[in-house]
Amino acid sequence: MELKFISWNVNGLRAVAGKGFSDIFVGLDADFVCLQEIKMQAGQLDLEFPGYESFWNYAEKKGYSGTAVYTKHTPLSVRYGMGAAEHDTEGRLITLEYAHFYLVCCYTPNSQDGLKRLDYRMQWEDALRAYLIGLDKPVVYCGDLNVAHEEIDLKNPATNRLNAGFTDEERGKLSALLEAGFVDTWRYQHPSEVKYSWWSYRMNARARNAGWRIDYFIVSEALRSRIVSTDIHNEIFGSDHCPVELVLLGQGNGAENAQGGQEHDCAGQEHARHNG
Repeated sequence: MELKFISWNVNGLRAVAGKGFSDIFVGLDADFVCLQEIKMQAGQLDLEFPGYESFWNYAEKKGYSGTAVYTKHTPLSVRYGMGAAEHDTEGRLITLEYAHFYLVCCYTPNSQDGLKRLDYRMQWEDALRAYLIGLDKPVVYCGDLNVAHEEIDLKNPATNRLNAGFTDEERGKLSALLEAGFVDTWRYQHPSEVKYSWWSYRMNARARNAGWRIDYFIVSEALRSRIVSTDIHNEIFGSDHCPVELVLLGQGNGAENAQGGQEHDCAGQEHARHNG
């Protein structure tokens, strides 16, 4: 069996819900849909789809950050955050456990204008890398990672060298993760292709395709041989980001859909689980 994963920074789920999100969701027909920057709190939107369960991690700050995962496959366990109080108040991480892998949906903190949050970002990156390495099964790690890794990954590398998302420090942290035994699936399959997943709302950037590739599917080295296909859906609108896709070869008899004793670790925050 094949498993189809989608990741999309929707830049406000309530906003994109009015821009055809439901039709896009159904059309993508994925096993897993990971969303970032949902910008909402529990109870603000009832958006469920037949055949899917959904899991939500809301930021404590209203209208800010947040992540969600829709899945056709009931997880063995769900974890919100990485178990570190200093990193778990902004709703940036959801981990779903399956029989043969973990799915980790992430919205990486932006270093912000003037790199005001770069020091915190470096702390986050180190903690996140340790968290991923510490998981005891192969990992499918996805989301808006807020970094263009190489010059090929953005339109104007020379003028962005010192800007958030393309600093040497941020790029170095992604390199360190890959060197720790992970694979950038899109770049693995498309070593020289230029395609972007985010465009500024300013200067008509999307029409000019002056973009950045900052949305990723990164998998453990053990899953490299199971990569079937990758895509960047820059034909899909509704957000300043577009969805990115990964298709993996599953393992055998639907074990990813294993029903187990379900443990939902809320990491000290209030979260909601919705059943589709």
